[in-house]
Amino acid sequence: MSRASDTAYALIRSQIGGGTLAPGAPLREEELAALCGVSRTPVREALRRLEAEMVVRRTDGGRVYVADWASDDIDEMFALRSLLEGHAAARAATRITSAALLAMRAVNATLEAAVQRTDAPDVVGFLAANRAFHAAIVEAAASPRLAAMLARLIEQPVVQRTARNYDRAQLERSAAEHGELLAAFARGDADWAQAVMTAHIRRAYHAFTECNGG
Repeated sequence: MSRASDTAYALIRSQIGGGTLAPGAPLREEELAALCGVSRTPVREALRRLEAEMVVRRTDGGRVYVADWASDDIDEMFALRSLLEGHAAARAATRITSAALLAMRAVNATLEAAVQRTDAPDVVGFLAANRAFHAAIVEAAASPRLAAMLARLIEQPVVQRTARNYDRAQLERSAAEHGELLAAFARGDADWAQAVMTAHIRRAYHAFTECNGG
């Protein structure tokens, strides 16, 4: 995969994840090439990659558009995240190092600061810290197979959009659940960590469906 294709992939994915390219929006190679500052060939490669990840879809006629997730897709995605991230948390609880735990506490402190900003929560900052926190759990789980399976689920745009619908109270609840995960990790309690993570993902699922007419 070329660097230009990687650039196009990252930019198109961020536009979809951030909601600039909404579900159902058509994706035209020439327009995306201009947006990304590359030729159409890298854009074509990036779209194929996004299609394989089910972020975009293609009609029988070859038109490409942003995936518009059906309720069954969303139900299954969150169910799989609940299972896999719960398992990751359980593994991490028995494998995490003191240094990794300290780093995770620092990440969660950054997340809490984003939530508690005086004027309004910094949702972009929250998302970045949240992504880093969950990535650290997967890394601590020390399972390349699990990491590969989770990579596509965690970064799906539908998942990224969930936190953008949170109010301050929901963001605070998410930060508190991270704090409980840290407590479970500090005690090496796999069952506790798995239960908290499972509940954390299920709450995110209900928040998403409530905000999107589910």
